[in-house]
This record gives sequence, C-alpha cells and structure tokens, in this order.
Amino acid sequence: MHSAAPDVSALQRLLVWLVGTSRRHAWAVVIAGLLFSTGAGVYATRHLGVNTDTDQMFSASLPWRQREISFEREFPQFQGLLVAVIDAKAPEAAEATARGLARALHSDHQHFDMVSRPGASPYLAKEGLLFLSLKDLTRVLDRIIDAQPFLGTLSQDPTARGLFSALGLLGQGVTHAGADLAPYTTELLAFHKAMAAALSGHPEPLSWQQMLSGGLSNLAGKDQFVLFKPRLDFHSLEPGGAATTAIRAAAAKLPFVQSGEARVRVTGPVALADEQFASVAKGTVSGLIASLVLITLWLTLAVRSWRLIVPIVGTLGLGLMATLFFATATIGTLNLVSIGFGILFVGIAVDFAIQFAVRFREAQHEAGDTTAAFNLTARRAGGAILVAALATAAGFLAFVPTDFAGVAELGLIAGMGMLIAFLCTMTFLPAAIAVCRVRDERAEVGFAWGRPADRLIARWRGPIIAGFGVLVVASLAVAPRLAFDSDPLDTQNPNTEAMRTLRELMNQPLSNPYSIDIVAPNVNEAEVVAAKLRTLPVVSRALTLRSFVPGGQKQKLALLNDAANILASTPLVPLDPRPIHPAEIRVAAQAALNQIEPALRLLPRGSPLTAIAGDLRAVAHAPDHTVSAVGEALTLFLPRELDRLRTALQAEPASLASVPADIRRDWVLPDGRARIEVLPVASARDSGGLHRFVAEVSRVAPDAGGTAVTVVATGDTIVAAFRSAAAAALLAITVILLLALRRLRDTVLVVAPLLLSGVLTVLAMVVVPLRLNYANIIALPLLLGVGVSFNIYFVMNWRAGRREMLGSPTARAVAFSALTTGTAFGSLALSANAGTASMGRLLLISLGCTLLASLVFVPALLAALTGNSHQRSDGLIPFSGDRRGRNLVAHSLGEHLPVRDDHDARATRGSRR
Repeated sequence: MHSAAPDVSALQRLLVWLVGTSRRHAWAVVIAGLLFSTGAGVYATRHLGVNTDTDQMFSASLPWRQREISFEREFPQFQGLLVAVIDAKAPEAAEATARGLARALHSDHQHFDMVSRPGASPYLAKEGLLFLSLKDLTRVLDRIIDAQPFLGTLSQDPTARGLFSALGLLGQGVTHAGADLAPYTTELLAFHKAMAAALSGHPEPLSWQQMLSGGLSNLAGKDQFVLFKPRLDFHSLEPGGAATTAIRAAAAKLPFVQSGEARVRVTGPVALADEQFASVAKGTVSGLIASLVLITLWLTLAVRSWRLIVPIVGTLGLGLMATLFFATATIGTLNLVSIGFGILFVGIAVDFAIQFAVRFREAQHEAGDTTAAFNLTARRAGGAILVAALATAAGFLAFVPTDFAGVAELGLIAGMGMLIAFLCTMTFLPAAIAVCRVRDERAEVGFAWGRPADRLIARWRGPIIAGFGVLVVASLAVAPRLAFDSDPLDTQNPNTEAMRTLRELMNQPLSNPYSIDIVAPNVNEAEVVAAKLRTLPVVSRALTLRSFVPGGQKQKLALLNDAANILASTPLVPLDPRPIHPAEIRVAAQAALNQIEPALRLLPRGSPLTAIAGDLRAVAHAPDHTVSAVGEALTLFLPRELDRLRTALQAEPASLASVPADIRRDWVLPDGRARIEVLPVASARDSGGLHRFVAEVSRVAPDAGGTAVTVVATGDTIVAAFRSAAAAALLAITVILLLALRRLRDTVLVVAPLLLSGVLTVLAMVVVPLRLNYANIIALPLLLGVGVSFNIYFVMNWRAGRREMLGSPTARAVAFSALTTGTAFGSLALSANAGTASMGRLLLISLGCTLLASLVFVPALLAALTGNSHQRSDGLIPFSGDRRGRNLVAHSLGEHLPVRDDHDARATRGSRR
C-alpha cells in the first residue's frame, strides 16, 4: 500500500488548469500571442519616447534638487551648455579660430539660443595687465621695452619688409657699436624657427603674443572657449546632437582648422550626456542581439530540441513586447537607466521558461504522456516559478518608492515585466510546445555527474559549510574597504572626445567642472563669505564680482605709465599695410643680409643671428610662393598683437562700477543677490576629495549648490535609495516566502544562501577590485530576486521529498538559466560605456556568487539537515519503471493513469511515435 496523495491546493489546481487550457487551445493562444506581440511593438514604436533629461531622474522635492532648480532659474546661462575648446600651436591662432567660430554661429538661432566667448570682453582686453601680479607685470613690461627697436620699425611697417629692416639694424648695432644680442635671443630664435619652417614648406605662424609675454599668456591655460546654449530635443537619444553637428561643420570651414594649426573639440554637460546616451543605447541594442544569439545556444544545450527552443524564444519575445507595451502605456518614456530593461528582462525571464521546459522534459520521461506531462509540470514547477517571479518582481518594485526617479521607473517596468514573464511562461509557452509537437523524452534529464557530486557534497557537508563560514568572516572583515565612487565621470566612456577633453581641462586652474556656487544677499556679503572660503585648505579660488576688479592698481598703473612714456616715441597704432609683393620681400631680405654679414664674425658661436643670415640668404633666392609664405608666417598675427598692446598700455583705474554688464550678469542678479564660485584644489578632485570639499564649504555656506554639491548629493541619494530598496526587497521576499512556504525554517533555507551570495559578492568586489558607482549599484538589490529564484527551486524540491539536488533536472535548469542570465549580463560587461560595463561585471560577479551558494552551499546545508539519509536516486518521484512511482504520478495529477511495466510503457510510446 502507499499513502494517499496529498491534497491539491487551489493554487496548484489553478496552475494546472491554466496550463491545460493553454494546451487545449494551443493554436488560438499562439496566434493571439503573436498578434498581441506585433500590435504591442507597433504601439510602442509610435508612442514610446526617450527622455534624456537627467535632471528629471531625481525627485524635485529633495533639498539639493530645489537649490539646483532655483540656481538654474536664476542663472540659466550656465545650464545645458556645449563648450567648444580650441587649442592651437600659437595662442593667436586659437583666438582667431574661437572668434571665427563664434561669429559663424552667432546668428544660427535654429540650433542655439546663445553663443558667447568668455574672456573676450573689451574690459578684460583693456585692464588685462592689471590682473597680473606685480612681479609678472614687471617682467612683461621689461620684455616689451627691450623689444622697442623692433616695435618702432614694425609699427610703421608691420610686414616682413619691416621685420627684415629691424633685423638689419641689429646687425649694424653689432658691427658699429658692439651691441649685445643676448636680451634678444628668444625673439631671434623664434624668427629663425618661423622662417626655417616656411622655407621647408611647413609654415607655422610666429606667435608675437608668446614672444612679448614670455609665456605669461598661458597663465589662464592655452585653450580658448566658445560657449553654446543649444536647443535640445529631449525626444532624441542625443538631445544636443544637431547643435554639435552644426559646431563641427562651422569649425571645419575655419582656415586654421583646415590647415591643421588649430583644433576644435566639443565637450560640456550636453556633449557628455549625449555621448553617454549614445553609448548606453548602442550597448543596449548590440547587447540584446548578442544575448539572444548566445541564449539560443545555451537553450540548445539545455533542452536539446528546436521544438522547445522555438517556444522559449517566442515566450521571451512575447514577454518583452508585453513589457514594452506596459512601459509605453503607463510611463510613456524611457530614461537613461530604464532603457536597459530589455537585457535585464531577457536575462532573468528566460529562467522561468527554462525551468518549465526542463521540468516538462522530466515529466515526459516519467509520465510517458504529453497531457500528463503538462499537468505534472504545472504542479511541480508552476508554484516555484510563481514564487520566483514574485520575489524577483519584489526586488525590482522596491525601487519604486525611492527618490531616484530614474531607477524607480526601471523598477516599475522590470517588476511588472517579471509578472508578465510568469504569465507568458504558464500560457504561451505550453501552447507553443503543444503546437511544436515535442517528442517523448527518452533519457533522464539531469546531469550525469550530478549524483556523484551530490554524494561528495553530502559526505563533506561539514567542511563545506565551515569553509563558507570562513568566507563570510573574511567578507565582513574587508567590507569597510568597499567604496562608492560618486564621480559620474567615472561611468563615462573615457575614450570619447568630450571625456578626453574634459579630463585635460580638469588639470587647468580655472576649468575644473566640479565647482560650488553660492548665492549671497549682496556683493559685499558675497566677498565676506568668499574671504572665509579662501582660508579653507580644500579651496583653490573663491571668485565674486570683485574678482574682476584688479588689486594693487596704484603700483601697477604707475608701471604701465612708465612703460607708456618709454614707448612714447614708438607709435603702436598699426597702419593698414598695403599688399606687399614677393620681390619687395626679397629686396628687404638681401638688404638685411648685407647689414648682418659683417657682424657674423663678431658674434659668439651658435648665435641665432647666424642662422637668420642663412634664412635671409634662402629667402633672397626663393620662389614667389615660398617668399609669400615666409612673410605671412612672420607677420600674420603682428598687426592685431600691436593693437592689443596699445589697448593694454592704456589701462585705467577699475572699480565695481567699471565691470561691464556682460560680466556683471554672470555674478549679480537684478535684485542685488550675488554669486560666489568656489573651485577646489587639485587634491580635492577625486571622489573622496570632492566629499571633503563639499563638506568644508557647506559648513561655511549651508545653502551651497553647484556641480560639486550635486555630484555628492546625487551619490548620497542613490546610496540611500538602494539601501532602502535592498531592505524593502529583502523584507518583501521574506514575506512572500513565508506565505508560500508557510514554514520559518524553509524560509530561512532560501534567505540564508541569498545573504551568503551577497557577502561573497562584497568579498569578490574588494579582491578584484571593483568599486560601486551610479550604474552598477543597481545589481545588488536586483540579485536578491535572481538569487531567490535559484534557491527556491531546490528548497521546494527538498520539501517535496527529493534528496537529490545536483543530479536533478532542477540543477540542469538552474545551470543553464545561469548561463543565459550570465550571457545577458556579460553583454553589458563588454559595453564601451564604463558605467554599463561596470554594471555587467558586477552582475556577473554576483551571479557567480549566487550560483556558488545555490549549487554548493544549499545542497550541503540541506544534506546537513537531512543527515546521511541520501535516499534513492529520485527522491520525489521514483523512476518510471516503479509501479508505485507510476501511481504517485497518477495521484499527483488527480488522474488515474494505467499502471504498466517498463516494457508496456516503451511499447506504448513506440506505437504513438
């Protein structure tokens, strides 16, 4: 005799009915699914948008977001910018390129609301020398005074003819007065270099600015900037893409860009966001395609028949389209985070389909009847898949109440996607399997190596559990070393133009993007606060409107006045030069050579004037085009530099009232409130330094805002959101397990390996090492759902009496589910986007730890609870040749299958085939 079959619960009856109904109406279900999938795809294509506005990814009720919104409203000129960064071999070429680019796009109102050049104000051109220190100003003026002989001649004739005339005067000075040319060494070497390059066919314009300033022109950096406020299209993956294209097109037409003398690169918040969106989207599409291809391969190894592979892939496709339809109908847009739901859906939802398909193969092998196999699969696997789906959905939905709105939307979409995946698995999948007419299973489904592995784990269960205990202790010991990288730039692709350019700018004193903005009641109060901030060790500069009023003006103006008096005999107003013919340049070169040659024997060895004599000799005999190139290389920038010098020497006393409106509006609001910009020292530019910078400045100015504050506050918000989401997910999963399993012990058996996989993940991250960041932190709560899926299958099998774990079909399903899930996550790890790649790597690490806990720790733990009673090879349902086992199968189905021996069963299956 055998014990009566257990009561079939209402849920099991519902699942059996759902699968049976789908099987009986297979063609109708499949056709309906295909039609719905097509309609959902069309609907999503027409109505689903992409919102790439990162400002909307966090709740507007957060204090730091409110300050950010207020600042953006008061100083809109600093928001949503594209920055063209121009560098060139000569600073004049960079300036000319910046000037030309701004002029070309100033009237392009289709793409830009504003185009400006910071630092190009006439006020700064006039008062610029006053902003130098007294020491630097003295050095510049000394160089200008030393160059007086050149300047006098060139101001009258700013051409190569005038320059050669000045060089001839130097030769005469050496010959007749023994002049010392040492003070002119730098200038003479520059002349020689420019002429030699032009004579060799590679002209490089001579920088008069560098020559006269002695390198001080690079104090503020070698780059020129043009700021653009583009018109953004937030329905595009690259909202600023059209504007960036317009900048590149205009830059390509500029002469110094065409000649290779200057380079224009585009960076700024908009460019960085566009590149981030593009790389994430590109990685998402390619990753999804690669995932589907590799998942098909794993499915082939898992179920061994296209008659099961096609239904599984079709189920995934239907579930994905249904989830996309849900996202379109409920949210309407995808953001930077939620756009990756597809890969996550495929990676997790495929587990449900594989579990059903593998358990169906097992049921076919045991029951020998397709109808009975469907019912048995629904009864055995349906409940476990439902619990796994609910637990995984809980892991996602835990994000919904958080302040991280971007992930909250992903949580809602993916959470509902898990429930949709379960429904598709229990309806469309059995219908598709029935349509494909899956053949009877001839062999057992589990791994051949599974049974010996089970026995080995059971024998060594004590040391195995102890070993995991040691790993837990090690993980807890190193957990404090796990850091969160709050720098969003570290999640960008470091090889893009915008990122490379920004990294270079961060090394310059005034172009660090991580600044702090403070709004004070008035200009005077702003200066008081700035004075306090300048004393902080983490602060490099604290700028206010008063920063545009130079200090020490009395002494500096006196120096400028003395220089102007010395140069009074030198008119610095350049005349408009008439076009000069190459023949005139040759004559001037020969005349200068005639004046220099007598002096050569009086010069010290290696004098640059000797090299210049050789250049002049070559110019005197060069063809017209070479002579013209030499003349242009020497004097291209001279007229404008003479004009700049004239303007700078006319500096006047400056005050707050002198600061023009175009500068003032960046620092003072119409109501009198004044802005303070605080820049960090170099050591405060990494993640830890940025936190110290924000903390110390906030102690002086609690209402501080700006990029640095936003970065730190965003990181704190995300960490808090994920911490609460992880706690909520764990609680929800525990409640679901208690309701499903109705035993505290069994719930603990599922949750314990879940927590173990979490601490092992922490240990692996520290060892690798891999830091948490904005992108990859989503993996942690997510894997609560993934891990519970694997564990619940084994624990529910154990509850039903099966003592074989690794040798069961469940282990085969778990292994290939892990491979398919790992494939989806692995495609993320190969992304060019650093954030997406780090998320993929963390998901792979966590999946590996989850698999280790499920396939090693869980069997060892269950073996320890069971003792050494390693029962028959198939503890839940005896093998198909056992008559008592056949009756158990029949009772479990609520049906009365005929009892027959193995020979009869094989004969019957053979006749059906």
